[in-house]
Amino acid sequence: MPLPNRVDPFGLIHAVPERGTLMGNRGGCFHKEDKTLKPTHWKTRQWITCVLDFKGRQRELMAEGTYTELFFLDEVTALAAGHRPCYECRYTDAKRFREALVRSGVFRYRPKASDLSDAIAGEIQAVLKGKSEREQLDPANLPDGAMFTTGSAAYLKWQDRAHAWSFAGYGTPVELPKRAVRLTPHITCQALAHGYQPAVHSSLTV
Repeated sequence: MPLPNRVDPFGLIHAVPERGTLMGNRGGCFHKEDKTLKPTHWKTRQWITCVLDFKGRQRELMAEGTYTELFFLDEVTALAAGHRPCYECRYTDAKRFREALVRSGVFRYRPKASDLSDAIAGEIQAVLKGKSEREQLDPANLPDGAMFTTGSAAYLKWQDRAHAWSFAGYGTPVELPKRAVRLTPHITCQALAHGYQPAVHSSLTV
């Protein structure tokens, strides 16, 4: 049986057989000894995305006492779910992400990793805990690489088209709806709008 470690653009975790292209974590261990999840699906606000292969390191997934490994279809999925690039294994990407935010004017200084985590994961945690609602908008106003929903399905906005998301990849592009609900956190959308170019799964067609 697949482990419950695949993340969708809503920030929810599933047990599915499809494999992802990025790994990540949520700041610590939130799985049990039997590799099922505890009620709260994060440990801190340090939600990061990592490469699958780094310096030859190998891990037993969901080992006792270690952080809970998570997997994502691609970077835009991870960004929508509230994760940011890791400052260790994805240092160059993390710098590009931070510099895009500085250009956006959201921060008047070079933010620390903890500043980014508080703003990005903090937004999604508040939604998942039912303490805030997601923003409704015209998805035409979202930057490329942002994700949105019109109900239960998630879509990627790319080159003025909507691409239906699944754990296996993206569907045929269709017209953008007039109204939708933003999934990608506000701060992350600012990075995308100001030059951060995320990695997208190879199934994307335009």
